[in-house]
Amino acid sequence: MTFRATLQTILTNPTYLLGWGLLVAASLGVLIRDLRVNNSMLGSLMKFVWGFTVLYSGPIGLAVYWYSGRSQIRRDSLWRRGFRSVCHCYSGCGAGEVTGISIALGLLAMDELGVAAVTFAFAYVFGYALTVGPLMQDGVSFSQAMWDAFLAETPSITVMEVVAIGTDLWLAGEPGLTDVLFWSALVVSLSLGLVAAYPINVLLIRQGVKEGMVNPRDMASNS
Repeated sequence: MTFRATLQTILTNPTYLLGWGLLVAASLGVLIRDLRVNNSMLGSLMKFVWGFTVLYSGPIGLAVYWYSGRSQIRRDSLWRRGFRSVCHCYSGCGAGEVTGISIALGLLAMDELGVAAVTFAFAYVFGYALTVGPLMQDGVSFSQAMWDAFLAETPSITVMEVVAIGTDLWLAGEPGLTDVLFWSALVVSLSLGLVAAYPINVLLIRQGVKEGMVNPRDMASNS
């Protein structure tokens, strides 16, 4: 049995999806409690980011939050900034990917190429929106905000979606929205996209292309 076939056998087992769902629910519970009790000073945007990161990647997302997103971290670093940056991208792109693939496959019944194209488009729209919106709230013009988002987010979104959509198509292929394999493969592909885009975000921050998200300890000290 090939590696792909072995994975498909595991992912088509409803027990896997049920077990993952329970892990995600538990991880969300821990996150919500920590945000309310210990990190209520974090901005609404970052609470949104961490909520969706944990929703997509369960305990993996929670571990990333614990390492880089809490005000209790002792010392900030490039690696922590890289995680906050990639999760900011991930929260928007993941929402775009889930929306795009559901519309393309569930409503429009498109083939694999069409599903990939629509999903890519939605991921870019959602990913850019999560950067453009806050910039415009800070007084940046729409054209300048779009240009800044294009420069800062395009490499990260591209790598994330190439890996995520490629993995999803490789694992799931033809299954529809009612198939266990569709959702199981989507879970795996999203998390792999997060991992793949992380070093890109570290590099972009190191080169000064991205600033990276603010140190959560600074939010605590200013609250």
